[in-house]
Amino acid sequence: MNENSKSKKVFDKFTNVCVKVGNEVHLRSLRDAFAVLMPLFILAGLAVLINNVIFPLFAHGALLANLQIWGTDVTNGTLNIAGLALAPTIGYTLATNKNFSNKIMAAIVALASLVIIMPNNIQLMKAGTQKTINVTGGLSFNNLGTTGMFAGIIIGLLATALFIKLSKVKHLKINLGENIPPAVSASFNNMIPAILTLSFFALISMLLSVFGHTNLIKLITDLIQEPLRAINTSLPGMLLIYSIGNFLFTLGIHQTVINGTLLDPLLLLNMNKNMAAFAAHKQIPYILTNTFRDTFGMIGGTGSTICLLIAIFVFSKMKSSREVAKLSLAPGLFNINEPVIFGYPIVFNIPMMIPFVLQPVIGILIAYFFTAIGWMNRVVVLVPWTTPPLINAYLATAGDWRAVVVQLLIIIIGVFFYLPFMMISERVVEKSVEMDK
Repeated sequence: MNENSKSKKVFDKFTNVCVKVGNEVHLRSLRDAFAVLMPLFILAGLAVLINNVIFPLFAHGALLANLQIWGTDVTNGTLNIAGLALAPTIGYTLATNKNFSNKIMAAIVALASLVIIMPNNIQLMKAGTQKTINVTGGLSFNNLGTTGMFAGIIIGLLATALFIKLSKVKHLKINLGENIPPAVSASFNNMIPAILTLSFFALISMLLSVFGHTNLIKLITDLIQEPLRAINTSLPGMLLIYSIGNFLFTLGIHQTVINGTLLDPLLLLNMNKNMAAFAAHKQIPYILTNTFRDTFGMIGGTGSTICLLIAIFVFSKMKSSREVAKLSLAPGLFNINEPVIFGYPIVFNIPMMIPFVLQPVIGILIAYFFTAIGWMNRVVVLVPWTTPPLINAYLATAGDWRAVVVQLLIIIIGVFFYLPFMMISERVVEKSVEMDK
């Protein structure tokens, strides 16, 4: 076996492992759940922007406070129940991906399990003071929202998996006969599995409260969420995972296979905490979020291909390239770049693989530098990923014009970074045509 064959074999194995990881049923269900809830998070971002940037432009004092009730209510119904919304949504998507018949019941069991493991006693701050009081019989937005997001993920996955597994045990089914409405029959079929699942989580919650003086949400946050988030959303960790996803895209495997499962949930957690802090007029905790990555590392779509389109229009003399660029420009302005990825193409085009993977890294590093030194505001608004370049930088930083300048700088650098690889790629095409003749 020659060296090329060995390299190809290793390369194929690596690709297959990445695909298997991305398509694993629990990770796929998690990705699907976040896709379902994305409109809520986008609305929360717009509410934060309107409340803290738009309303203060024309209102002050009591009028401003009254107007901001709208944004506060929207935030409470979206961002501040993120964990609570995730658990049943994951329950539904996991049940769907496992072809389980009673999907609604799976979602309800996941939701009930999450509420069961909530602490019975919570601390709340008394209005107008800095004093905290202990309250019994209530639920806190701290546990339901961004802090509880990972708990919603874990409980949603575990409760649903246990419920589905128990539902497959024939001895736990209650059969009422044939002349029973389907909804009633399905409910009784899954009654004992649901009771056992909820009782199990109640037992765990009781044991932790009595013997550990803690609760499952705190344990998940301290032992799983924060360590995992610290690794995956660190600058080296995020760039590595994101680059692997982009590399797979050059092989025709969509980058969401990796990024959508290993990176996006944790970056979204950072984004939600930034929005919550901005809405509460507190210090913004994180630089790296999903919107930061999309705004400065996905300009015109994955690989920042808007830079390639500009390079083609300005420097390319190849007719076919310019035609593809013309067709790709309109969707590219809205960060949809499949036409250029598969039409230019970038897929399986070795010269183009290099800037496609590395240009996002360059863009993120540049934006990270300017943010870290305080020259540019941190990203605090979750804007839709289809928002055009320059506009998205302005909105994501709550109206900071310097973010637009930074993004424009990244685009200019990207054009000249793509340029030599574009010229090599086009030269390869020309030689191939000459050889065919």
